[in-house]
Amino acid sequence: MQINVLEYLEQIVDKLPDKTAYANEEMGYTFRQVYDYSRSIGTLLIEKGLSKEPIVVFMSKHPREIVTFYGVIYSGNYYVPIDEEMPRLRIELIFENLKPRAVICDNETSKLLDHLPFDGEVLLYDMMILQNPKDNLLQEQRERQLDTDPIYVVFTSGSTGVPKGVVACHRSVIDYVDTLSDILRVKHDTVFGIQVPLYVDACLKELYPTLKYGATAYIIPKNLFLFPLQLLEFLNEHKINTVCWVVSALTMISAFGALEKVTPRYFHTVAFGSEVFPIKQYYLWKKHLPKARFINLYGPTEATGMSCYYEVDREFAPEETIPIGKPFKNKEIILLDENNQIPKCGEEGEICIRGTGLTLGYYNNLEKTNEVFVQNPMNHSYPELIYRTGDIGKYNKHGELMFVSRKDNQIKHMGHRIELGEIESATNQIDGIKSACAIFEQVKKKIILYYVGELTNAQIALKLKEKLPRYMIPNIIECLKEMPLTSNGKINRALLKERYSNK
Repeated sequence: MQINVLEYLEQIVDKLPDKTAYANEEMGYTFRQVYDYSRSIGTLLIEKGLSKEPIVVFMSKHPREIVTFYGVIYSGNYYVPIDEEMPRLRIELIFENLKPRAVICDNETSKLLDHLPFDGEVLLYDMMILQNPKDNLLQEQRERQLDTDPIYVVFTSGSTGVPKGVVACHRSVIDYVDTLSDILRVKHDTVFGIQVPLYVDACLKELYPTLKYGATAYIIPKNLFLFPLQLLEFLNEHKINTVCWVVSALTMISAFGALEKVTPRYFHTVAFGSEVFPIKQYYLWKKHLPKARFINLYGPTEATGMSCYYEVDREFAPEETIPIGKPFKNKEIILLDENNQIPKCGEEGEICIRGTGLTLGYYNNLEKTNEVFVQNPMNHSYPELIYRTGDIGKYNKHGELMFVSRKDNQIKHMGHRIELGEIESATNQIDGIKSACAIFEQVKKKIILYYVGELTNAQIALKLKEKLPRYMIPNIIECLKEMPLTSNGKINRALLKERYSNK
């Protein structure tokens, strides 16, 4: 039985020592280098007496950051990735929560630690990899590790403005990686293109399957996502064939017509998630990649990566949405209504998840952990936790699970319950619209629609009157040059609400 995620690396390094594991536009590390450097980092951390505690990895997005993650795991600690792109206040809050004794930096990020609430030791990656690995220390540490020990803490946004640190362990990640790899059909010739930041759990989809199968993963330069044609040329140059991207990254390419000029000709697997993929944009991709597999992924960080998948295998009408399908192997989805009962087929309920993939909860926040990791109300016989996602779902006539909305994305307006996602879906169906987001202003009770596209506000209002009832028509419609996104590529709804309130 596999106990430690690093067994993936140890089983592949002798088979493919000289193959590139992780690379960017400038350089790459072979599996042998990943193995050697991570063991050097692990040895040094052990010798410093650090054990079973958070080690902050404050580095720029680069293959060396991935190596550092594995080095921290080798030492028996758990890595906490942060990034220079994070707001300063967010970084300060994370440091105050963790109170780490060590931070690993590269030469550039080490200069950014001034004025942070940190008085521990700063360790430089370039110096750490010069340490001679000590097999006896690493082996002694390995023998003490359990599959329920943490391997990372990833911070997500909190409703109070304070970020929450989600703690995942070896067992939940192994469970996730093994199932996801089967769904994506990862092999040794898989070439991933990493789009997401390395400080979010979404990068698990590329990092660990690469180790498991001896694949290759390229970190795509962030600036290329501002230049779709250059991005597509990069994908072709490096023969990238598998991507697991947020929807906004895909629609940025299709909505601006880049696929008409350059096709990512090696793509055979396109997985997407984080938000609803507009059917119009999906069909643009399908038109240019008719033989590729398109897979919708759904899941919260608290359940380790993704929890549900749907391989698109039928036609969809413009007003339909792509299902999130069915749960991963060894996970179960339970829908619960307001009375903690399972709703009838076709009725809505909160999506709850049970299984090995559940994380350990929130770091230094037992109160919040106990709010959402709760006893399964369907089980009165023994302790069994489920995670309440805060997402609303239902089953369609095909028995497929559909994402409806976030609980906090449902509003009451003019006496009617409204899903803001329905307004966004109707807007995205309009020709000339590239992206759309609807928000609700609680004080003045107004629906505000932001969009990126070629139409006027009046034209959009007329089109929506053909698609939506009167009480769902936005009170304010505003055109943006570009849609603001969060660091992991989702539409930044909080920023849009702030934009309106500041007027």
